Amino acid sequence: MTDWTRRQIGALAGGALLAVAAPHTVRGQGRAKVVVIGGGIGGATVARYLGDMKSIDVTLIEPNSTHVTCFFSSHYLAGLRSLASLTFGLETLAEGHDITIIRDSAVAIDPAGRAVELRGGTKLSYDRLVVAPGIAFKFGEIEGYDEDAAKIMPHAWIAGPQSELLRRQLESMDDGGVFVIAAPPNPFRCPPAPYERASLVAYYFKQFKPKSKILILDAKDQFSGQELFQDAWSRHYPGIIEWLPSQFTGAIKAVNVAARSVVTEGETFRAAVANIIPAQKAGLIGEKAGLTDASGWCPVDPVTFESTLQPGIHVVGDSIIGGDMPKSAFSANSQAKACAFGIAASLTGSPQFPPHLFNSCYTFLAPDDAFTNALTFAPEGGRIKTVKMFISKVGESAEVRRRTALHAVGWYSAFTADVFGGGP
Repeated sequence: MTDWTRRQIGALAGGALLAVAAPHTVRGQGRAKVVVIGGGIGGATVARYLGDMKSIDVTLIEPNSTHVTCFFSSHYLAGLRSLASLTFGLETLAEGHDITIIRDSAVAIDPAGRAVELRGGTKLSYDRLVVAPGIAFKFGEIEGYDEDAAKIMPHAWIAGPQSELLRRQLESMDDGGVFVIAAPPNPFRCPPAPYERASLVAYYFKQFKPKSKILILDAKDQFSGQELFQDAWSRHYPGIIEWLPSQFTGAIKAVNVAARSVVTEGETFRAAVANIIPAQKAGLIGEKAGLTDASGWCPVDPVTFESTLQPGIHVVGDSIIGGDMPKSAFSANSQAKACAFGIAASLTGSPQFPPHLFNSCYTFLAPDDAFTNALTFAPEGGRIKTVKMFISKVGESAEVRRRTALHAVGWYSAFTADVFGGGP
């Protein structure tokens, strides 16, 4: 695909099927109520597509008025984009898609009573609830790393103020300093992202701090897109990026915030700037509502994304156990459309079709060098399994990579327009 448009993304991720459900009338008196918790990619998408049906009363609960995308946030860290260009207001959703948005946080869910309690004291009843809480961090698995430590050693894994803090630290770092990235264990949000971050910050260093180095201390022994990244690092950034797998270091055991150092099983590494990305789990409201299992993530039906633990509650996005689907923004968008279709079928009596599940991602190695992947998934045996897969290869020409980088920019515009409204 050479150019992305919002219509193509909507159709690719199954949004076209929702039109089948739209004309049907909701069963019973009045409109059925769907409450959506979380205004990120998954929550905003399901709210938008249900709101467009007009036959369902949709309320979105989100404390923030804007959403900053994690994808492309490494471009901001490298000085290639502004944070404003990654920030989207939720008002377009309310204005154009028949959604009521409440600026508040959900603090409790009563699955038996089908009600949500908000921090401000309001209680909302629902016929169906969608929870899209994203990720939470397992603070404490690295000794000395907690929310206070993150103010000195930012994770920058939820885009916004943490991204701004890390950007300021990189800008003020002396040339010749070492930028340490602690990459988390699986599973975590956006598997290629720590290594894309290293690539684009290396590009920044190459321009403005050529004596500086990047050290990746990994909790794993291999990572997503490893051959593509290591090929690019040798071509673009020889001697700048060093990756140490867990088998070499014994993994990170502790941090010393005062000394700004990272401690592994056998060695201590001093950092000019430390970016600690902790182990992750489902967002906290999922845990509080009994939606998580022993893994810390939310098991769901792969057709409707209804929780297998709490009937009547659906979960989409990074917080689910997604089988072969990675924890990515496009996955969340695709799951949200399948979820909206499943809810519409249950509330309106419209036909239930098998979901069309996709993931499409672009990863930058340099501003004019990007690779891509496109995967198709299907439910099978209660899990989500990969059906088809395309991934860029090592050895592609510079022109192919340059065109891929250009397509990525179009993909970003079309994708965010599909989620938040407006745009192409």
